[in-house]
Amino acid sequence: MRLLSLKPTARWIILALTLGVVTATASAQTTHPKSAAAKKAKAALTKQQVLEAEQLLSNLGYWTGPVDGTFDAASRYALVAFQKVEGRERTGRLSAAELQALRTASRPTPLETGYAHVEADLTRQVLFVVDASGAVSRVLPISSGNGEEFTSEGWTRRAVTPTGRFKVYRKVEGWRKAPLGSIYYPNYFLSGVAIHGSASVPAKAASHGCIRIPVYAAKEFSEITPTGTVVIVHDGAALAQSKQGATKAQ
Repeated sequence: MRLLSLKPTARWIILALTLGVVTATASAQTTHPKSAAAKKAKAALTKQQVLEAEQLLSNLGYWTGPVDGTFDAASRYALVAFQKVEGRERTGRLSAAELQALRTASRPTPLETGYAHVEADLTRQVLFVVDASGAVSRVLPISSGNGEEFTSEGWTRRAVTPTGRFKVYRKVEGWRKAPLGSIYYPNYFLSGVAIHGSASVPAKAASHGCIRIPVYAAKEFSEITPTGTVVIVHDGAALAQSKQGATKAQ
């Protein structure tokens, strides 16, 4: 039925209903972004909550930057390390859910105790600095060998981080220009494989075999792990050597 064939009153009713539907639709489209923004604003943590999260990370042993209520790059790396240890999604984003998880978390436990050493867990992609009392004093996120083939200096091999028990045998201060890129305060524990600072430490394995740690922690890490420090690199499984063997390796 055509609109023109209707009586004037009917035409006015249909026009009014049509305009009402258009107006309601436009109103819904206009208010939806505001509603999403309001929800996002509501979900944002306060400075006090950010400060609490940073303090909790520090208390649990995660290597943060200044605990000042500003969630900077160091804080994000610390959160990523926490998410890796706890088996959470590796987002690096601080949310109410992450804050609650921090409130109920415990300090990580090392594979071995009784002496100061370093443990690199390739499965969880984290590094523990273990003190003489057997406590995990510092936790860092790492990025180890990604398992892919690469060629350097005419030699093709697979990017694998070796597992086992080693000792730091050589250190270099500051930046070093290595064949595969610049590295910061490298700590060599097997041939050319080192724990070193890197500007790129993604949440997954991505290196050519070295163990990357964030740049902000590299200098102090080198200072607290002198030459001779035992480095245990494992994939989450128990090492073949016994704890007694670890003590003899000191």
